[in-house]
Amino acid sequence: MLFSGVIFDLDGTVLDDEGQYEMAFKKVLKSLGVKPEPNFPHVPGIGVRENWPRFLSHYKIRTKKSVDELAGETQIAYFQEFSEVELNPGFLELVQKVRNHGIKTALATSNSSMMLERINFKFHLERYFDAMVTREEVYQSKPFPEIFIKTSTKLNLPPSECLVIEDAKAGVDAAHAAGMKVIGLARDKTHAKTLKGADKIIFSFIDLLKGSAFGVL
Repeated sequence: MLFSGVIFDLDGTVLDDEGQYEMAFKKVLKSLGVKPEPNFPHVPGIGVRENWPRFLSHYKIRTKKSVDELAGETQIAYFQEFSEVELNPGFLELVQKVRNHGIKTALATSNSSMMLERINFKFHLERYFDAMVTREEVYQSKPFPEIFIKTSTKLNLPPSECLVIEDAKAGVDAAHAAGMKVIGLARDKTHAKTLKGADKIIFSFIDLLKGSAFGVL
């Protein structure tokens, strides 16, 4: 099947930054007197703010700080590690190859427009996308399909003509709910098990550069 658009997730997909987000969450949790276990209940893909109610409930945290304040502290902690964040290997080559085929590209992120602006200051991602959608533009975050439907609308494409590349189960579920095929980008075999609903699983963008994905690449 040929696609007219490819939609990329940001954190953990375009950016190799899940480790930095994990450190940021743990830093804020420790400031609240919590010693997070190795497999603490961070849910990738749903957004920083959306994770905090889970943490507050899981660890039975009592604090006067609001979810927005805790999310803000997490983003500050993330940017303290931001110098270590890089693009995932093969992303630039892949997105350029896709665009050279005349296929539209877009970014759909659960992150805020302010965060995206700071990220763009370093990586200039606007060069590689025909559209970018952030959490402020939708009412419901992943795993609801709204962000991908909004993105396909910005591309002037029907959802069925869009392919999504995601690293999180919430994103995979959202893409399927939007009526789109999805490639899961896994860090390792354990991570791949969480993406088993994806139509195809890869371990690097380089895997796509070597072969083909749904007749497009």
